[in-house]
Amino acid sequence: MGKPTGFLEFDRAERKYAPVEERIKNYREFVTPLSEADTKTQAARCMDCGIPYCHNGCPVNNQIPDWNDLTYNGEWQTAFENLSSTNNFPEVTGRVCPAPCEASCTLNIDDTPVAIKTIECAIADRAFDEGRVKPQIAEKKTGKSIGVVGSGPAGLAAAQQLARAGHEVHLYEKNARPGGLLVYGIPDFKMEKAIIARRVKQMEAEGVRFHCNAHVGKDITVKSLEDKHDALLLTCGSEHPFDFFASAPGRDLDGIHYAMDFLPQQNRRVAGETLAQGTHEILANDKHVIVIGGGDTGSDCIGTSIRQGAISVTQLEIMPKPPVKENKAMNWPNWPMKLRISSSQAEGATTEYQISTTGFEGENGKVKRLNYVRVDDKLKPIPGTEGALDADLVLFAMGFSGPIETDVVNELSLPIVARGRFKGIDGDEMSYRVPGRDKLFVAGDMRRGQSLVVWAIREGRQAAHSIDKTLMGSTLLPR
Repeated sequence: MGKPTGFLEFDRAERKYAPVEERIKNYREFVTPLSEADTKTQAARCMDCGIPYCHNGCPVNNQIPDWNDLTYNGEWQTAFENLSSTNNFPEVTGRVCPAPCEASCTLNIDDTPVAIKTIECAIADRAFDEGRVKPQIAEKKTGKSIGVVGSGPAGLAAAQQLARAGHEVHLYEKNARPGGLLVYGIPDFKMEKAIIARRVKQMEAEGVRFHCNAHVGKDITVKSLEDKHDALLLTCGSEHPFDFFASAPGRDLDGIHYAMDFLPQQNRRVAGETLAQGTHEILANDKHVIVIGGGDTGSDCIGTSIRQGAISVTQLEIMPKPPVKENKAMNWPNWPMKLRISSSQAEGATTEYQISTTGFEGENGKVKRLNYVRVDDKLKPIPGTEGALDADLVLFAMGFSGPIETDVVNELSLPIVARGRFKGIDGDEMSYRVPGRDKLFVAGDMRRGQSLVVWAIREGRQAAHSIDKTLMGSTLLPR
């Protein structure tokens, strides 16, 4: 906790955003941190609530009251050590996590939760700024070799934990840089990629060997890696997008794309990477853009389109508009369904609810209009509500059905079900082992379906625990 009476004395305060007219001119982060004094004041609001529900709200079980108290008392180094004991990358979650911990905060009963995410980011950023984030090099090597396929948050977390346990860790990434969705999915204006690069540098010093441009299942066989390593962890993510319009009229028109074909291109441009030869370049400049899907990926498409110079950006959501305020008695301390306006939506997008796309029309092979019908609360079409919207670029951001099935999954003939969960693996939450394959483990979105970055970090840490225990008979790695 912080100050016993802090929650009575101090109002909730959050980080500020740069003005819209300034931030849309570039791809840099635009969040202004609180001052040291203001951060300590916010930490002081953590109350002696008896049962810290924020622990359960946080997938990695951060010891939030502890480092709030340490921050309030100015013990920044100890606060960082405490935070790092449960979360490998707090500087990432302090930027991109939706903060389910704040939804679970006891003070959220009154809509004034502790600014946990802001404090977390401040602790981590201060540690980096002061040069206190050092490589944690294992004192003794185990002689065991482990391969990790995929360098998203699950793969990075697992690799770091295993290297610190003394194993030789090789991390294989199909792209030019490590980081997975952290580097190629999340736009730079939400998290600049130097954040990931400095962690990669730390992990290299800890002994993790990164192999980039190494597409396992295509350039490298999984079998060769199984033969080479004592254990192999698959953290390939859930990248196969949903497409509910495969048979819709006009679906084959040029200008209709998946979000994850659009977003990585801009991240590569910002980084100075050259797009692969033959890549169809997708740009929103001087276009009417329609984004179908109301989640984080859709929001990222909005912010990117606005920065590229779109004429207009409209987001379509088939579900009813959520209530502005949730029913606390029904929801708390669980994650509530309520109206949220993202920073990207606030930059000038129009959001339409209860709209179902019925097809597309075009000219000279290029999309020009999106046809729709409005639906009732049961998602049934309402006769007479048909309409059309100008559309030069349509982006599908409707979620992901599971892992890509043309590489690793195809080679291993792995059984998967909806949302990417592997059959049989959930029998023991802590096993993470693929049934029938002694050396093969799986974690992250590939195991549990698309989810949050913080859930991927948890999965990576727990998979590392499972692998270390399997190879060594026991483990000191935390769950």
